[in-house]
Amino acid sequence: MEIRKLDETYIEHTYHRHTPILMRGKGCTVYDSEGKAYVDLSAGITVNSLGFSDPAWQTAVMSQLLQLQHASNRYYTAPQVLLAEQLCKRTGMQKAVFGNSGTEANECAIKLARKWGIDRHGADCYHIITLENSFHGHTLGALAAAGQPALKADFGPVLPGFHHVPANDLAAMQAAFAQYPVAGVMLELVQSEDGMKALDADYVQALCALCREKDALLIVDEVQTGNGRTGALYAYELFGIAPDVVTTANGLAGGLPIGVTLIGARAAGTLTRGTHSSTFGGNPVCAAAARAVLSRIDGALLQAVVEKGEYIKTQLQGAKGVKAVTGLGLLIGVLPEARLASDVAEVCEKHGVLLLTEKDNLCIAPALNIPMEELAAAIAVVKQELAAE
Repeated sequence: MEIRKLDETYIEHTYHRHTPILMRGKGCTVYDSEGKAYVDLSAGITVNSLGFSDPAWQTAVMSQLLQLQHASNRYYTAPQVLLAEQLCKRTGMQKAVFGNSGTEANECAIKLARKWGIDRHGADCYHIITLENSFHGHTLGALAAAGQPALKADFGPVLPGFHHVPANDLAAMQAAFAQYPVAGVMLELVQSEDGMKALDADYVQALCALCREKDALLIVDEVQTGNGRTGALYAYELFGIAPDVVTTANGLAGGLPIGVTLIGARAAGTLTRGTHSSTFGGNPVCAAAARAVLSRIDGALLQAVVEKGEYIKTQLQGAKGVKAVTGLGLLIGVLPEARLASDVAEVCEKHGVLLLTEKDNLCIAPALNIPMEELAAAIAVVKQELAAE
C-alpha cells in the first residue's frame, strides 16, 4: 500500500514503525489494511481505556462535536468545567489545569513547583528531585526531569535545577534535600521505562512525609498509571499517600488528546492569570470524551482490572522463558529470560497480538474492559512465544 511509501517520504522518522497499517478497530481488536485482526495488548500506549469504537464514548464525542468543537479558554465551556469538577471530587484535589498531553501536564507541574518554591522560600528554591530511570516526557523541561542521561545527549544544555537519585533509596533523597533548596519531588509510582517496576510503598510514604517536613511539593506523574490502569482510579491510592500535584493524560479521554495537572490544597492558587495557558487545553470534545471514560471507571471495573492483572501474572510468572514479571493492575512488564523483547513482540504480531516493548521488557497494557476470553487467548500466544527456543 502507498501509505508506507508516503510515510517514508513525508514523515520525519522519530518512531520505529511496525508493519501493519491500522485501519479500524472494534472492542479490543484492530484491523489492518489487509483485513487481518489483532488483539491489542497495548491500548495505543495505555490510551484506549475502553478499547476501540466504544458506543457510549462515541455518543459523548459526537454529541459534543455537533455542538461546539472548540472555544478560546477566555470563555466558559461546560464540558471542561464539569470534567474539572468530576476529577477534583473523585480525587480530593482542589484545582485542575488542562493541556493536551502527559508531557504538557508535567511541564505545568514543573512550572508550578518552581513558582511555589520561589514564592515561599526565595529565588534559589527551584530545584526538583526525580528518580533515576524515570521518564516524564520529551519536551525540554520534562526531558530535564527524566533520570535517563541518554535521552538528553543530543540536545545541549537542559533546564537546570533537576537532580536524580536512585529509586527506593530514602537516604539518597535526604542527601539531595540537604544539598539543594528543593521545591518539589517528582516521581512515577510505576517506572514505565524501567521495566514497569513499582516503587516500594514504605519508601513512597516516607518520601511523602519528608516532603511535608521540608515544605516541598510531592508531584506524582500518573500519565500512564492513572485512570484505572493499576486497579485504582489513580495509583497513589494504592500507596496510601495524598500528593500535592498529580499529572494525568494517557487513558483519560479514551483516545483523544488531553493532559491535566491536578493541584491539591497546599499549592492551589500558585498559578495565577497569565502564568500558564494552553490554546487547546480542555477542548470541549476531548473533555466530553474524558467525562465518558471517567463515568465508566467504577468499583466493578477497577476490581476487574485487578483480577485481569493477577491472571496475567499467574500465567507468566515462572513460565518458561520468563525471567521476571512486574507492574500493577493492567500495566505489566515481562522480562524475557534470553530472547529479545522486540523479537518476541514481532512474532506475536504475526500471530495477531500487538505488544509494546520498552528496552528489555514486553509491556502488557490492554484496554481496561478487555473481555477475559480475549485476554486469555492473547496471553496464551505471548506465553507460547516466550517459551520458544
